[in-house]
Amino acid sequence: MSHIPLESHLPGITGLLEYRQDSAKPIRELTQLLLRGESTLTEAERELIATLVSSRNQCRFCTTAHKSAADILLGESETCEMVINDFESAPVGEKMKSLLAIAAHVQKNGKNVTEGDVIRARNCGATDREIHDTVLIAALFCLYNKYVDGMASFTPTDPAFYKKLGERITTVGYNRLPGGYDQLKTQS
Repeated sequence: MSHIPLESHLPGITGLLEYRQDSAKPIRELTQLLLRGESTLTEAERELIATLVSSRNQCRFCTTAHKSAADILLGESETCEMVINDFESAPVGEKMKSLLAIAAHVQKNGKNVTEGDVIRARNCGATDREIHDTVLIAALFCLYNKYVDGMASFTPTDPAFYKKLGERITTVGYNRLPGGYDQLKTQS
């Protein structure tokens, strides 16, 4: 049961964003820009960052939602699971491993990111913008994770829910649906 009354058909972050659409608007825009906007990192790579941070923050809703999106974008489910368990041995490139290391440090404390982490990322081919965006995505998902869990937002357990959510994330992105979310009432 959430700490405040939320629409029952909108679990996780969606209900919270609908509760305060005025504060949700800039958060959604930033998320859309970072995860779906123009970037040299693929959408799947950006979803991996979101998933890693969410899993380390033990936010079940965000972890499962973004793992679903990453799996869809990757076309398989093993890579994301391996990133969650041990990104250094996951089947991703060295640049991605270095960026995931930065994200993991941000998740604990932004001050944990060292010059050595940045040098490693640059030596692996990461641009300053990729380093910047990794830190910002990691910080943004710390906010989301704390928001969802801090408000005790409902977290579904049905894998089918997350499959549909992953499909919505990968097709619509992070913007509010044009007509809102009333159509989800019939799906819940």
